[in-house]
Amino acid sequence: MLKCLRMALQIQTLTIRPNKYFLCFSRFLSQFLSRDPYDPPFSPSSKPPKLKKTNKNNPSHAKDPTLNRPLKSDLPFDFRYSYSETNPSVEPIGFREPPRFSPFGPGRLDRRWTGTSAPAQQQVDQESVAQARSRVLGDPLTEEEVAELVEHYRHNDCASQINLGKGGVTHNMLDDIHNHWKRAEAVRIKCLGVPTLDMHNVCFHLEDKSGGKVIYQHINILLLYRGRNYDPNNRPVIPLMLWKPYAPIYPKLVKNVADGLTFEETKEMRNRGLNSPPLMKLTRNGVYVNVVARVREAFETEEVVRLDCTHVGTSDCKKVGLKLKDLVPCVPILFKDEQIILWRGKREQEQES
Repeated sequence: MLKCLRMALQIQTLTIRPNKYFLCFSRFLSQFLSRDPYDPPFSPSSKPPKLKKTNKNNPSHAKDPTLNRPLKSDLPFDFRYSYSETNPSVEPIGFREPPRFSPFGPGRLDRRWTGTSAPAQQQVDQESVAQARSRVLGDPLTEEEVAELVEHYRHNDCASQINLGKGGVTHNMLDDIHNHWKRAEAVRIKCLGVPTLDMHNVCFHLEDKSGGKVIYQHINILLLYRGRNYDPNNRPVIPLMLWKPYAPIYPKLVKNVADGLTFEETKEMRNRGLNSPPLMKLTRNGVYVNVVARVREAFETEEVVRLDCTHVGTSDCKKVGLKLKDLVPCVPILFKDEQIILWRGKREQEQES
């Protein structure tokens, strides 16, 4: 009887175990070969979380009608991508993108984008703007207070620092300045590249657009003071540009025949400039504060000057030539192989300028 029972148990295990092994192995393959990213191997499938029911009658869940309204800013100037590197008096001859594409985003600003700027909607009262700015600045700083601020913010390890590059004083930089002014009385601005040709222009736009005061300047380092009565909670509304707009198309800077010269004389001036030794060698994102003075000094004895702008970039070369045209003044006659050829112009033109 016992032998019969043992034989029956052995037969039952032989018939059950293969099925059990097959089921385990099939589950192993299904889990190992699973391609569902939400069902990794050897882990239970994740269930989607249940959504909480919201009460439609609750006013806290209702949409705020003011969220879809365009942002309004009372700043008394036209919004541009760059304030120091653009000339509003020069009208473009074309656009690389339709002017209807505002860099502030569709419907986010109550000003219309014209392709180069977003003009202010109301007439600006300069007297009230000057009074509001003087009210924020307060009494002038004493020499001791200026020396204390300069000693605190002029070093390279200053935490409140903004780098000003070839874009110059940009619109979004104004928001960065006010963000630094929340916790610091002054902000250190390090200027590099093309804007350093005219530091007076940079200082003017920083003071005019931010409302602060430049209390220190050493070569390309500036300290912008916020004012005695500055209130971070009442800072102006500065809508941010979501992307950099494409630069419009302007008239050609270099003419085929320079004004006051014939074609042969222009060609001879260009060849003379290319074969002359370079006056200076400009570096990429360098400091160009002494370039204007050097060019003016060279024009006292030379008629044509060459600037070596290797590795500076074609676009920066043209920006340098455009600024030198107005600052020196002079006539750019050639941009070739990152070389700038400048002609001082006729003596009659120099006397008139």
